[in-house]
Amino acid sequence: MPRLSADQRHCVRLTLNGRAVEGEAEPRMLLTDFLRHVIGATGTHVGCEHGVCGACTIEIDGALARACLTLAVQADGTSVRTVEGLAPEPGRLSVLQAAFRRHHALQCGFCTPGILMSLDHYLRSHPLPTETDVREFLGGHLCRCTGYVPIIAAALDAAERLRNGETDA
Repeated sequence: MPRLSADQRHCVRLTLNGRAVEGEAEPRMLLTDFLRHVIGATGTHVGCEHGVCGACTIEIDGALARACLTLAVQADGTSVRTVEGLAPEPGRLSVLQAAFRRHHALQCGFCTPGILMSLDHYLRSHPLPTETDVREFLGGHLCRCTGYVPIIAAALDAAERLRNGETDA
């Protein structure tokens, strides 16, 4: 397939994890590919490319989105938050990330960025989740390694720590 000329590509400008970035995207380029291959933010994983597995979950203007179902040009002018934006600063972990580490809630790590993004978003508006709440909420994520038990334990641990005022680990 021939490459598009510069006049057929679009300049996409967005705020990524609080930082202005821009790059060129072909009209049908997926946001996952733009983030990973144009911008260099490789934390967002590409799994099923059909919006089913949840590995590519990010926030666009504060709402959860599947980056594999979003065209890069659709994100032009938006604020995008990826797993790289969870930590309060380099070398530190968010409360949720630290809980994942404590509870061994990742194994291969492939699904982890999407699950972290979803849970971070969820816990901000649901400070008192039950195990059932977390299980139901994570229904849109596929994890083949952990069986979800440590993920749920980490989410409940993080929720409790956030309620107690912890802001980072």
